Amino acid sequence: MSVPSQSDLDTLQKRLGHVFADPALLERALTHTSFLQDHPETAESNQRLEFLGDAVLQLILTEALFELYPSEREGALSKRRAALTKGSFLARLARDAGLEACLRLGAGEEATGGRSKSAALEDAFEAVIGAVYLDSGLEPTRLAVLAFYGSLQARIEAGEEFENPKGRLQELIQPAHGNEALRYEVVRIDGADHAREYEVSVFLRDKPLGSGRGSSKKLAEEAAAKAALDSLGKS
Repeated sequence: MSVPSQSDLDTLQKRLGHVFADPALLERALTHTSFLQDHPETAESNQRLEFLGDAVLQLILTEALFELYPSEREGALSKRRAALTKGSFLARLARDAGLEACLRLGAGEEATGGRSKSAALEDAFEAVIGAVYLDSGLEPTRLAVLAFYGSLQARIEAGEEFENPKGRLQELIQPAHGNEALRYEVVRIDGADHAREYEVSVFLRDKPLGSGRGSSKKLAEEAAAKAALDSLGKS
């Protein structure tokens, strides 16, 4: 599937909270550069819209954070904005919006898993914001972006937990159970030497809290901690 269905496009617009007056803008925002190789009649990919959308998103979030944290200095505000606009976070938002199903990809990119690549999703998310801006202007774009993000404070806190789930889990457990209560244990190793996959479980003393997998013990431990936070309702 290199071209999204109308149903997928309708779902995307519903999640974004914006129905395009000019559907061609949305189509362009979803067009990966690889699509042009197979469809030379297509005039433009989403790169220019991505450039515009990045600037619009920065402005919207800068103003929102400026109002939300009136006593914070420039450095702290910049750090919060960076957390809300970094690539991995935007890729997660793109998946939340259903962008994976809507990308227009070339056959080669489709065959190599381009639909799930974070870079493609991040670029498309910013391009869609640029398209919304051209379609409706700044104020409707602001409303759509902030409605989709939801609570910026909650997003930032969730992002901090996502980045350091082991630390967050330790902070949660330590007051009642002490520093040594958590234990991480490798329970399974799969794959050849050059492509190991580890499964790790985290225990509160002898009680299992969660498990996760990763290409290294560190990543598997972080995934296990994230699963534990999810199970405890703290992520």
